[in-house]
Amino acid sequence: MNGTPGAPATEAPEAYGTLAFVESPVQLLNVLEWAHAKAGPQARTRPHDLTVVVLSPTDPMTRGQLRRMAELARHEGMRVRWEEARGGAGAPFQTIGGLASALRRARRIVIGDPFSRYVQLLLTITRARDLVVVDDGTATMEFIAQLTGGERLVRWHRRGGRRGPRDLVFGPVSAVARRRLTPSRTRTVEVFTSMPVEEAPGVTVTANDFGWTRARFGPPRVSRGADLVGTSLVETGVVDPDRYVEAVTALARAHGATRYFAHRRESADKLHRLAVETGLEIVRPDLPLELIARRGPIGRLVLSFPSTVVHTLPLALAGTGVRVAVCDVNPLWLKETASPRAQGFLSGVTTTARDVQRLPALG
Repeated sequence: MNGTPGAPATEAPEAYGTLAFVESPVQLLNVLEWAHAKAGPQARTRPHDLTVVVLSPTDPMTRGQLRRMAELARHEGMRVRWEEARGGAGAPFQTIGGLASALRRARRIVIGDPFSRYVQLLLTITRARDLVVVDDGTATMEFIAQLTGGERLVRWHRRGGRRGPRDLVFGPVSAVARRRLTPSRTRTVEVFTSMPVEEAPGVTVTANDFGWTRARFGPPRVSRGADLVGTSLVETGVVDPDRYVEAVTALARAHGATRYFAHRRESADKLHRLAVETGLEIVRPDLPLELIARRGPIGRLVLSFPSTVVHTLPLALAGTGVRVAVCDVNPLWLKETASPRAQGFLSGVTTTARDVQRLPALG
């Protein structure tokens, strides 16, 4: 269903020149960045030609950030169609049914997460000849590697695990989606990214320099202190929670950090524990961190473990004097059940980051 108050149930065929499907605030931010990068006198894409479809998740913090990002997208002249895509057992069927006609009419499809089963299912319906993948964080690096290697699309923290019954049932859909994401004589594929990605045959890679963010926000007020950026490595089952709390404590003390910017997927229990044991002020941002940092105030030093922000913050904060530092993940922090791919992937996130200070892994 269309959850936007006052929005029409259907729109004219020409309304769907470009359809963008997003499931997270960062994906929507990068759709805005992509549209900004494409804007110009000869641009084929105009904001009024782009409809953003929000496949809303259930997590309250993510929904809140998405609503704020949707407001920004509307302010830029884009249409936003809010779908309660996970609002009950029948919601996926209702959502897909309501989008089928638009999918078939769209000339271009923009997606933020090629690993999403929801998005993969939608890709089996589209006839669009132009496909664009915008960043959903560091997962873009893995997507390009898997596409080039002819592998099935699997999130990095799940690689190495057994395929469950749902994986087997969904296999044919995933295979079709993967073919849709492969360039051909009749289909172009573009990846719009701030990540250091490998070249993929036939894929056009366009650099995201966060021009829209820098044009709309800041420059920020920079404080003398340090801020620490949280990750969801515990929630995804990669890092042991006790080790993570110990590492945050040590990192904050070593650099005098006073604030902890929580990742939207971090659990309330873990954040409460961090506040009690570290004394850090826990900040739950209402927008992606790139916008929060650009809006300020922000510490002169921003500390992070391997994550997307070690690639994006140096771009968003270019020219502000803010330094970004990344602390490697000690292999001892990993849970026994973590994917065999985890350590190598996290190390790659760190070593390929540009314009950051590298800190040694803590004990």
